[in-house]
Amino acid sequence: MNKLKIILPILISILILFIDQWVKYYIKSHFYLGEEINVMGEWFKLHFTENYGMAFGLEFGGKSGKILLTLFRIVAVSAIGYYIFTLIKKDVHAAYIISWTMIFAGAVGNIIDSVFYGVWFGYDSWFHGRVVDMFYFPIVRTTFPSSFPFWGGEEFEFFRPVFNIADASISIGFILILIFQKKFFKEEVEITNNVEPNSLFEETESTENL
Repeated sequence: MNKLKIILPILISILILFIDQWVKYYIKSHFYLGEEINVMGEWFKLHFTENYGMAFGLEFGGKSGKILLTLFRIVAVSAIGYYIFTLIKKDVHAAYIISWTMIFAGAVGNIIDSVFYGVWFGYDSWFHGRVVDMFYFPIVRTTFPSSFPFWGGEEFEFFRPVFNIADASISIGFILILIFQKKFFKEEVEITNNVEPNSLFEETESTENL
């Protein structure tokens, strides 16, 4: 078993969690709810908002739904953690392990908010904490032409959701898996067939003796 594939997921998880929680604490300590400042013109802003629900400000079922969602997250993140452990034991592609580690760390980051923030910041009980979001990218703001089907005359904004480091980590992890899934699963077959895989994100190439 490659020691780097054991140490790297731990270091990545710690780094993501540290940055995620530090940014959230800073925003919560220095911004009032709803405060917004421009970082890069009008298309990148810091906007302090909180939500009870899922990623990117979505919500689910009020307070009872909040408890169910948090419990589901804990079960899901435990399953992901176990899955990462099995991947390390199987010695699969490092990038595949890193992708799942990013998903794991992001999920844990938002669980921390949900479980502890209500008590830590004194506004609610255990498991009723609100997830802190701050990154806002309203890159495009326009209005649909009146002749446009269904949404004629309505305002359109991209990208509307406000998110945090944990959300971004989860999204990037899933995107990496989608983009490189052929490489990841090809390499897993090679390992099963006792063929040594190549380095990170490199295509396996066969060579011929000249």
